[in-house]
Amino acid sequence: MSTAIKPDAPAPARPSGTRQALRRITTMVVPWATLIGIWYLIKFSGLVESQLLPTPAAVLSQFWVSLTTERLWVDMMLSTRRVALGLLFGMMLAVPVGFLVGWYRPVRRFVDPLINFFRALPPIALIPLVIVYLGIGEVARVSILFYASFFAAVIVMYEGMAQISPVYIRVSRTLGATDAEIFFNVMVPLTVPHMLTALRVALGVSWATLVASELVAAQNGLGARIQTASNFFNLEVIYMGIICIGAIALLMDMLLRAVSRRMLAWQDRLNEGAEA
Repeated sequence: MSTAIKPDAPAPARPSGTRQALRRITTMVVPWATLIGIWYLIKFSGLVESQLLPTPAAVLSQFWVSLTTERLWVDMMLSTRRVALGLLFGMMLAVPVGFLVGWYRPVRRFVDPLINFFRALPPIALIPLVIVYLGIGEVARVSILFYASFFAAVIVMYEGMAQISPVYIRVSRTLGATDAEIFFNVMVPLTVPHMLTALRVALGVSWATLVASELVAAQNGLGARIQTASNFFNLEVIYMGIICIGAIALLMDMLLRAVSRRMLAWQDRLNEGAEA
């Protein structure tokens, strides 16, 4: 008795490239359009006094005027440079300290309370001491951003290392690997995702600390512009500065995520091979 062979079920149709692009654009646009709609709704609902909440159009107009006639782009570049320098120096110290604390358990027991103590201190509370010891120049402003980024990153680094399964270390020792080989060939690759996460967390904390760092007698920068506008109750400039900080931080975070996906593509291929 012959057995009928059933034809394979047709594979589900994949959306076309145009449809995927439209879906991606819609996903990006809808949240911002919703936010602007809520903004207008609050503005004209009477919940807030009209003079206390500028419209998005007024903020956009102020942005264009500041960009074309008031050298806003200089403030954006200066603030971005300060954040980048603070982040760079913070990560340069956080990575080796994170490895040291995560690799050696006695060091972790000794250092963990100190790190958590200083991490809880708001950078703005340190401004008087920073001014006393470092003055009111760029070094003082960058040092505040360095402080914020370092303690945010080092926590992620050594907590990530502490969560790595000890099975990898035991297997490596069974195969005859030395401590140096285990560290560089096992721990370092496994810590790369945590390192990138620490970088993203430190980036967000650095931008959140920018206004505090530019309280140190800064005459330029987005934080300084916001502070000056607050003295004159210029709400359009305040909103504009806040949005500029958020937009630049978002662009930098998107760049880091793209780099992370590229650097961690080997993990996805490894997982696919394990599932196969």
